[in-house]
Amino acid sequence: MAKEKKVEQITDMEVDFAQWYTDICRKAELVEYASVKGFTILRPYGYAIWENMQQIMDAEFKKTGHENVAMPVLIPESLLKKEGELVNGFAPEVAWVTMGGSEELEERLAFRPTSETMFCDHWSRVLHSYRELPMLYNQWCSVIRWEKTTRPFLRSREFWWQEGHTLHETAEEAKAETEQQLNCYADFFEKVLAIPVVRGRKTDKEKFAGAEATYTVECMMKDRKALQGATSHYFGDKFSRAYDVTFTGRDNKLQYPFQTSWGSTTRMIGAVIMAHGDNNGLVLPPAIAPVQVIVLPVAQHKEGVLEAAGALRDRLKAAGIRVKMDDSDNSMGWKCAQYEMKGVPLRVEIGPRDLEAGQCVLVRRNDGEKTVVALDALEEAVKEQLASVQQGLYEKAKKNLEEHIYPAFSIEEAKQLQEERGGFIKTMWCGDVSCEMAMKEKAGMSSRCIPLAQEHLSDVCACCGKPAEKMIFWGIAY
Repeated sequence: MAKEKKVEQITDMEVDFAQWYTDICRKAELVEYASVKGFTILRPYGYAIWENMQQIMDAEFKKTGHENVAMPVLIPESLLKKEGELVNGFAPEVAWVTMGGSEELEERLAFRPTSETMFCDHWSRVLHSYRELPMLYNQWCSVIRWEKTTRPFLRSREFWWQEGHTLHETAEEAKAETEQQLNCYADFFEKVLAIPVVRGRKTDKEKFAGAEATYTVECMMKDRKALQGATSHYFGDKFSRAYDVTFTGRDNKLQYPFQTSWGSTTRMIGAVIMAHGDNNGLVLPPAIAPVQVIVLPVAQHKEGVLEAAGALRDRLKAAGIRVKMDDSDNSMGWKCAQYEMKGVPLRVEIGPRDLEAGQCVLVRRNDGEKTVVALDALEEAVKEQLASVQQGLYEKAKKNLEEHIYPAFSIEEAKQLQEERGGFIKTMWCGDVSCEMAMKEKAGMSSRCIPLAQEHLSDVCACCGKPAEKMIFWGIAY
């Protein structure tokens, strides 16, 4: 007798969180390693998740007037060097092209680590008048950064992202854009990915190379480590001056426009895994799940079961739900485990007894809760259960965040809290980079952000004892 197939087991997160994460990435068929070290292949299921993220975010960007463009993947070295901070910030991660076919190039070409230089070069040629502003651009592409240590989604040498780049007539408009996009990201994380965030400003040490200000949404994973979700940058007119981007203003004089950039990446898939996953595998929020509902016929060899299951699938598809039916000859146990591994938000089961009773059973992925519903109430019940999955995921992640933020009043206390409990440690900070470095060296934590929602914990810096007016979050980050 042939051996029954079983779903491969994954490492328990309590045993080895890093291995648990890698197991899910590969066994849920999200990615596979490529033949070039540090590169990954985004498999169909992983890409389908990214496509759903793209579609939702792209629609939100377009609501505020942003247009998609496509910039070249290669940047001339001379162009990259025009803005000193940017090239210095990315220098260790830049990959270079030195040959074209069999001929050596006259000038090295950089694979884009980011595209500010290309946008500025383009704008220097096409911008003429204030009447053409604002220019609100976005592109979906991949970039290459030669990372030393890689992990699927979280840090790889090539990753997929969107990068928004905008030009504005005034500093006030550019700052408003920066804030608008920060809030757009925060809403996406909380309302779509079901991940609560801390909105804040990066310190000068941690801000984007060349930016005047960088804003971030910071998330907490199940292992209580931090993950930077997305960032929004205000550049002022620094890049415009470096790349000679000018326009004729309302006073008929040449002026420099003000610039922003903002981005989010496939790292968000990693965030979803680590914020919601469990020891059975992936747990997906319904909005980004490639399959929102899996229909499983129970005792499918019995008369009428397959036909009834197919009818339920067709009804849900007609109702606009992404649905699949598994009528393979795998066992029911294997099927349940397989779709739990893949994170499908809701399972619909129907068997001979259900047919007799005119009902089916709905099973939520996030908590295993079963609900019996009448067949004629299927569509509404499924939508309600998907909403319950979304709400349940958010509430659990929010509890994890709120219960693991701790105040500290010295580096020693901050270090002890991090070692014993993990999470975010909040302290007062004087703003001096030497104190930021001291927290890193003595407590092993980097600054995550200066939260926009400030609290006054004390009058003095937890690192040096000098007067302090800012509260800052520290943590160990991916």
